Amino acid sequence: MMDLVTILQILDSTLRLATPLLFACLAGLFSERAGIIDIGLEGKMLVAAFFAASTAALTGSVWLGMLAGMAASVVLALIHGLASITFRGDQLISGVAINFLASGITVLIGENWFSLGGRTPSLEGAARFQPVNLPFAETLRDVPLLGPIYADLISGHTILVYVGLLTVVATWYILFRTRFGLRLRAVGENPGAVDTAGVSVVRLRYSAVIICGLLCGLAGAYLATGLAAGFVKEMSAGRGFIALAALIFSKWRPWYALSACLLFGLLEAIGNRYQKLEILGVVIPGQFMQALPYILTVVILAGFVGKATPPRAGGSPYVKER
Repeated sequence: MMDLVTILQILDSTLRLATPLLFACLAGLFSERAGIIDIGLEGKMLVAAFFAASTAALTGSVWLGMLAGMAASVVLALIHGLASITFRGDQLISGVAINFLASGITVLIGENWFSLGGRTPSLEGAARFQPVNLPFAETLRDVPLLGPIYADLISGHTILVYVGLLTVVATWYILFRTRFGLRLRAVGENPGAVDTAGVSVVRLRYSAVIICGLLCGLAGAYLATGLAAGFVKEMSAGRGFIALAALIFSKWRPWYALSACLLFGLLEAIGNRYQKLEILGVVIPGQFMQALPYILTVVILAGFVGKATPPRAGGSPYVKER
């Protein structure tokens, strides 16, 4: 049986590992709720991670790095919007192209700038997001049960972990409690009706694409300057696709998205902690443990794609009737 300390350590790691997935999942949620399928989440995360780490390394400021990462992600998001909204191209092909572009350009520019094989220098001090100790964390640490939970699980994360959790609340409020959210959801279901009401479908879809870019930028920035201490080649490691699986699993709802991302984070945390696990006399190798999030991704995509109902206009370019 695991003791409380071990459980808290795994849950702490779960929260940290789920954060980039959560940002990317919510990014995809905004985009797909507006009818724009975006499998380029992976590429936007990757390019955001690179420019966040590079800017932080060159300037020594993690905040400038975060802004640079978000800006780079928005640029790719606008390219996707241009291809799929303005030129009415295939949204899946556009997303794949963005992933390939990000994979190549990050290594190319990284080698040109730093000559470290596509990596950036290791980040230290103000070039990284530092843990935030919440009020009274140390004072309450000795309180039975609740003290360790507050001091070791809730406190001690970087600021973007808390921003990620607040983003879930903000996403729910924007989508289901504001006029903008109502119109955004409507444009993903019936863009013709939205256009008939005198609301610009193009403007709404571009707004969703830009929000998607901003959130992917936060995911990438956290990946390189919060979770890690710099950029390495392909460091997104399929997280964009895992976020898409979480989006399908959550049926395009913010609170379910949080639960799905925490599940993926938990599997990754367990895989990182236990190089091998013995259950009922059967030894499970470490490679299988580390592959658990990806195995679950395949299972979800195979089992839920047909059952989860996406926005009806998703993937379809809107052609205004004359």
